Amino acid sequence: MAQQEAVYATDEYGRPFIILREQGKKTRTHGVEAIKSHILAARTVANIIRTSLGPRGLDKILISPDGEITVTNDGATILGQMEVEHQIAKLLVQLSKSQDDEIGDGTTGVVVLAGALLEQSEDLLDRGIHPIRIADGFDRACLVACEKLDSISDRVEFSPENKENLLKTAMTSLGSKIVSKELQQFAQIAVDAVLTVADLERRDVPFDLIKVDGKVGGSLADTTLIKGVLIDKDMSHPQMPSCVRDARLAILTCPFEPPRPKTKHKLEITSVEEFKHLREYEKEKFEDMIKMVKDTGANLVICQWGFDDEANHLLMQNELPAVRWVGGPEIELIAIATQGRIVPRFEDLTAKKLGKAGIVREVTFGTTRDKMLVIEECANSRAVTIFVRGSNKMIVDEAKRALHDAICAVRNLVVDNRVVYGGGAADISCSIAVSKAADEIPSIEQYAMRSFAAALDAIPLALAENSGLSPIETLTEVKSRQVTEQNSRLGIDCSGKGENDMKKQFVYDPLISKRQQYLLATQLVRAVLKIGKYIASLPYEMLIVPPDDVIVSGEADE
Repeated sequence: MAQQEAVYATDEYGRPFIILREQGKKTRTHGVEAIKSHILAARTVANIIRTSLGPRGLDKILISPDGEITVTNDGATILGQMEVEHQIAKLLVQLSKSQDDEIGDGTTGVVVLAGALLEQSEDLLDRGIHPIRIADGFDRACLVACEKLDSISDRVEFSPENKENLLKTAMTSLGSKIVSKELQQFAQIAVDAVLTVADLERRDVPFDLIKVDGKVGGSLADTTLIKGVLIDKDMSHPQMPSCVRDARLAILTCPFEPPRPKTKHKLEITSVEEFKHLREYEKEKFEDMIKMVKDTGANLVICQWGFDDEANHLLMQNELPAVRWVGGPEIELIAIATQGRIVPRFEDLTAKKLGKAGIVREVTFGTTRDKMLVIEECANSRAVTIFVRGSNKMIVDEAKRALHDAICAVRNLVVDNRVVYGGGAADISCSIAVSKAADEIPSIEQYAMRSFAAALDAIPLALAENSGLSPIETLTEVKSRQVTEQNSRLGIDCSGKGENDMKKQFVYDPLISKRQQYLLATQLVRAVLKIGKYIASLPYEMLIVPPDDVIVSGEADE
């Protein structure tokens, strides 16, 4: 074996051992071969979710290692739950997540576009074009496509009274989801939720004021928008009143318990008198706590921690309803909604720190004993909760994801009220613009720009294919009509309504969502094309050589 492949070392007892690199097992790929293997991995992932695109896209069923089932056609959820091993394929998962984090919708489309761009890159590499020249061409094409999006976009007007355009955008987002049966209702809920919390002057939508909660039972049609806060808790004692009107809430993060040292402690009781004294002390402390709360004028206690039966009994005796074990995020939402202050110590509690709500009531469901607490008519009227119902957990979870996408689509319009038209209309229009621009470029980048235009056709092709239409015939017909009629609103008629004008079908996509798809997909493809060498590292093999020359083989981490 070559000298440089072995490392001589000694352990703490001075015994020598040799560390050998296992060069034979180390895999390396170079240049175009490395890029092609990456493209293959990314295309495989893109092809998996290609069939989920559009209103007729198919759902995927995902089974987690612990047997939990998820049924969804949301790109970010599918990729997030797939166990992807390949490092480049993981980049596609992160691409989908970044689209979800930034925009909230269009997570499937961005991966389909990235997969199509990588597929086109492979053909260009076979022609001998350098990867960096391909990436530069894609960047130029992306700029042309974004400029075209700006030029074909329309401004949609909306106000709290005129919600028509926002409803159409929400319905476009929900059209491909499992809730499309109750499309109108869910779109209305999403729009009402966003407009309730939105600050239209600043064009800002604080998402922390919208809570989406769900419970199995009932049907999707039973889903409601609650102007207030819903928490999955009930009163701590069954004999406490189930409805409190004109509520003044004491929001506590301290437990109803006698004070005790934070450090380890031991209390020794040696006689019955001492035990009785301890009980009296505890009771006195509980009564002091309840008096402090009552003195502020509070008539409902929301507590982050639990309390024992004695405290619970004393609370009921003093006609002070209480809710225990309310989680941190829910406590914060209640404080925001009721404009109360979260109080960490009983001594700090004052009347000014109480939250205010018109009514706090318990709601029961069906024949079960499940109860939830609704806080309505809050001091801050902007906090809302969407309460989703469904026949099973899978449907409830998917309905929550669908609502998230619809809320994000409406929020994007509040932030920037420009839209482009869906059904692949914007993609076909950009594809035509990029092809035209490519003819005017004298350098080799024109090949990459034409490939970018061909990749943009992947979205309308997938839409046509998923809708049961002949993909190539449908695309070529719509493309030629866009050119001859100079109408950038023509797209794929996925719903079979006999109308290709997406404006008449009310299929709206927020401009910032579509632009973000193009930018993110192009950046990812550039990152993949720049990787010219791939080395899969394997662990060292360690050979320990004891003094008597007996060789013992083992493994050590690299």
